[in-house]
Amino acid sequence: MVFKPVKQVLAAAALLACSLSALAGELVFNNDASDPAPRAAFEALVKGFEAANPDVKVKVNVFDHEGYKTSIRNFLTAEAPDVCTWYAGNRMAPFVNAGLFEDVSDVWAKEGLNEKLKSASSAMTINGKKWGMPYSYYQWGIYYRKDLFAKLGIAEPKNWAELVAASAKLKANKITPFAIGTKETWPTGGWFDYLNMRVNGYEFHMDLTAGKVPYTDKRVQAVFDKWDDLVKPGYYLANHASYKWQEALPAFIKGDAAMYLMGNFAVAPMKEAGLTEAQLGFMQFPEITPGLPKAEDAPTESFHIPSKAKNKVDARRFLAYLSKPEVQAEMNTILGQLPVNKDAKMPMDTYLKAGFSMLSNAYALGQFYDRDAPAEMAKAGMDGFQQYMVKPGERAKILERLEKVRKSVYK
Repeated sequence: MVFKPVKQVLAAAALLACSLSALAGELVFNNDASDPAPRAAFEALVKGFEAANPDVKVKVNVFDHEGYKTSIRNFLTAEAPDVCTWYAGNRMAPFVNAGLFEDVSDVWAKEGLNEKLKSASSAMTINGKKWGMPYSYYQWGIYYRKDLFAKLGIAEPKNWAELVAASAKLKANKITPFAIGTKETWPTGGWFDYLNMRVNGYEFHMDLTAGKVPYTDKRVQAVFDKWDDLVKPGYYLANHASYKWQEALPAFIKGDAAMYLMGNFAVAPMKEAGLTEAQLGFMQFPEITPGLPKAEDAPTESFHIPSKAKNKVDARRFLAYLSKPEVQAEMNTILGQLPVNKDAKMPMDTYLKAGFSMLSNAYALGQFYDRDAPAEMAKAGMDGFQQYMVKPGERAKILERLEKVRKSVYK
C-alpha cells in the first residue's frame, strides 16, 4: 500500500470539501404560487437561476394564498427561508418595521435598478432603503367602449372636466357612464385611490393609508367633492350594490354602460363575451389637480430576503437574477402580467402594451386601498365608500366613522 504525504491528503480533502460545499449550496424559497400560472412562472424562474448558478440548489415550499398570510408571520420569526414572496408598499411595512425583512439597497445599487425599476422604486422604499425586489404588476385604468364614444363624438377625456362632460353626454343619450359592482366592496377602493392620488397626490395618499391623516381632513373632503360630480348625477350603474364586479360586466358588454374602472384582469372576460379591439379601449385615469404627477394603482408582486435567512449571499444572487429584463419578461408572459423592468421586452397584447407604457412612466405606484391600508381600516373604508356611493348625503357621518376606526387601528 502506498501512503501519500499527510499535507497532500489534507489538501485533497480540503478541495473535495470545497467542491461538495459548492454543490450543496441550498436556497430555501417560500411562496404562495398555488395557482397554475404563478407556479409555472416560478418554476421557470428557479430552473433559469439554477442553470445560471449551478452551485446553488433551490428548495421550493409552496403555500396556498390564505394559508401563506398566516404562515409568513410565523416563519419570518421562527424558521426563516432565504427568499419569500410578498407585496410592495404599506403591505411590507409591518415586516420592515419589525426588522423581519433585509435591506437590499446594495442589490439595487449594484444592478443599476434605481433607473430600471424606477416606477416601483417608491413602493419598495421605506426610510430611504429598498426592502425587496419587484418583478410583476398589472395596470388599473378606465376601459371604455370606443364605438360608443365615436358614435357620440366623445374624445378620450384627459382631465376631470372632460370626463364629467363625457359622462353627461352619455347619460343624456341613455347610456350609463360607468359600470361598477359594489356588492363586494373592493372596487370602490380603486375609485378612492385614483381620486385621492389625482386630487392630493401619491405622498398624501400613502400618508392617509398609513394612518397619518384624519379622514375628516379637508383634503379628504376635497376628494369626495370630486366624487360628488359622478355620484350625485347618477353616472354609475343603478343598483350597483346588488352586483359583484363580474355581474356588472354585461351592462358594459351590451353597451348599456360606456366605461369601467378596473384592473387588467377584466380584459379576458370582456373579450370572451365578444368585445373586439375595435370596440374596447383603455385610458389613463384623467388629471384632476393640474400639474400633479400621475401615480397609478398597480398591485406589485415582490420577493424579499428575511432578516433571519441563513443564505443571504445566494439570496442576493437570486434577487439580482429576478431583476433582469429577460427573466421578468419570461415570467410575466406566463403570468399574463407586466414586467417591472423598463428594459424588458414589451408584451404583444394591446392592453398590456398600453399598461406597460403607462406604468413604466408613472410617477409612483399605489398598491390598491386594501393592500396599502391595514385590513380593519381597509374593510371599514371600502364599506364606507360603498355607503357613500349609495347615499352621498351621509358623507359626513361616514367620514366621522372612518376617523374613529383610524384612531383605533393605528394606535
